[in-house]
Amino acid sequence: MKLPRRQFLHLAAGAGAMLPLSRFGISRSAWAQAYPTRPVRVMVGFPPGGVTDIVGRLVGQWLSERFGQPFVIENRPGAAGNIATESVVNAAPDGHTLLMVSPAHTVNATLYDKLNFNFIRDIAPVAGIMRVPNVLEINPSLPVTTVPEFIAYIKANPGKINMASGGNGSSQHVTGELFNMMTGTTMVHVPYRGSTPALTDLVGGQVQVMFDTLPSSIELIRAGKLRALAVTTATRSEALPGTPSLAEFLPGYEASALSGIAAPRNTPVDIIDKLNQAINAALADPKNKTRLA
Repeated sequence: MKLPRRQFLHLAAGAGAMLPLSRFGISRSAWAQAYPTRPVRVMVGFPPGGVTDIVGRLVGQWLSERFGQPFVIENRPGAAGNIATESVVNAAPDGHTLLMVSPAHTVNATLYDKLNFNFIRDIAPVAGIMRVPNVLEINPSLPVTTVPEFIAYIKANPGKINMASGGNGSSQHVTGELFNMMTGTTMVHVPYRGSTPALTDLVGGQVQVMFDTLPSSIELIRAGKLRALAVTTATRSEALPGTPSLAEFLPGYEASALSGIAAPRNTPVDIIDKLNQAINAALADPKNKTRLA
């Protein structure tokens, strides 16, 4: 589902001021018309295979086709996306370095006491892309098939259920902790450097449960390698219509993950608008809607 840009602005950050290009004899419109003049790097703060990486590659492909310049995904995992974010903060504000934004970017401000940047101040939002549910999924070896059975199983085995996530502060982490709070259960959090290694261990049985974003898990669910118990949005997902929502068992429970794209502070507004229009046009294309679904 597309996020309106206004909503993404409120969720992610405030746009920075524009460079005084006039002192170089360059008009705003000329700057934007020439953009991009070389390959664009799109920084992803997580390993390949997670939802942020998947969406980033789709957006990169659309923009490459639209502008005739490569939009290259560069994965820089670590510190729940902070390493990639800092590289974008320190990049030239000319639209040739962009950042894929995930829920971790808004959560990190509360988890890290000392960051070398202020996300709201230093990152300019470009476009919201999609909002997706997380899915409560377990290794099929667990002898449960419903959410009430799973809650009872955790309470009968305190401290023995390991919950994987893509890292501290990731949507998988905070979604799982919300589940703990609302059910009075205790699962042992096991953070990984992204969804892909966490899913590998979940399928292998080293951990028992994960609240992963749906795009990176759906094929494993369809193949029977993982068992989906519920989605975390307030209503069921069209992608998994037979899977209930957690709100059906836990009234008031609701969580989802967003994806967006952003640029360094002081990136010219005309370039941000040009990118925003191109991304929104791609999101409105029926073929691209099908790919996202």
